[in-house]
Amino acid sequence: MKQYDSVIVGGGIAGLQAAIQLGRYEHRVLVIDAGYGRSTLCKSYHNLLGWPDGVSGEELRRLGRMQAEKLGVTFVKDEVVQAVNKGKPGDGFELWGKSGQGYEAPTLLLATGLMDRMPEIPGLKPCLGLTIYVCPDCDGYEVRGRKTIVLGSGDAGAAMALKLRIRTDDLTYLNHGQCAVRMHMMDELKSQGIAYMADDIQEVLQENGQFGGVMTASGKRIEAERGFIAFGGNEVKSDLARQLGAERMENRHIVTDPRSKMTSVPFVWAAGDVGVHAEQVTIAMGEGAQAAIWMNKVLLMLKEEANAGRVYVRS
Repeated sequence: MKQYDSVIVGGGIAGLQAAIQLGRYEHRVLVIDAGYGRSTLCKSYHNLLGWPDGVSGEELRRLGRMQAEKLGVTFVKDEVVQAVNKGKPGDGFELWGKSGQGYEAPTLLLATGLMDRMPEIPGLKPCLGLTIYVCPDCDGYEVRGRKTIVLGSGDAGAAMALKLRIRTDDLTYLNHGQCAVRMHMMDELKSQGIAYMADDIQEVLQENGQFGGVMTASGKRIEAERGFIAFGGNEVKSDLARQLGAERMENRHIVTDPRSKMTSVPFVWAAGDVGVHAEQVTIAMGEGAQAAIWMNKVLLMLKEEANAGRVYVRS
């Protein structure tokens, strides 16, 4: 089993930014990436400094990986399914992938992110980030004054529609699966002039990622210019943190120190959407760099301890 200074689980935005920072410290860094994630689905991020016309998640990942590899960072395609703490802080961690391969390092960053829950609706994914959006903070601006459909379910979809109301007067909430919506939210939808329909979405009408509306299971065609998804129940990929004993919130996001991004387990960090939790690319970048800075401090300390023949004891 090859020994690294740091292993980063997740090759999305947070993981790549951390890899670049650690590579610039000249540490031996391994990024284990399953090859897919939230950022691989987004066709365009619109609110990033330096990208006024937008940039896809795939392009950001491609550029980030190329930058990290130039700094000597190693990448492997695998999905980590088991994480083991070898003992006291500094002894390191063993990780095992679906491939059967093992990985080892004294410092570990979990940048595993989350995945939005969305039904397999024909035509939906080609529009993501272009004309159908996920995050109202990132892309609420894109629907201003446009005929918009919230493709959602239950209270999650209703809450999204209410949040977007300040952006457009022409808003429909389509409740896929006809999940229950609390009465006070139904009353609020009505008072805000948001159209409500309970029907399954059969198909997203689109051409080259340009959203044109939806066709419902009952045969209704609803035309629109923009869409937002809000089905609720997103998958927070924090099971490795659970295995290691790291503190998580009730929604499974990992709790970290706000200064260092270290978890409750010494020498395990978390950054990006898996943490608590803003779900912004720019914040994921910042947290990745922030975690890497503190990982470097620990690695330098461990090397000093090793050179002096001392054992590190956490205060």
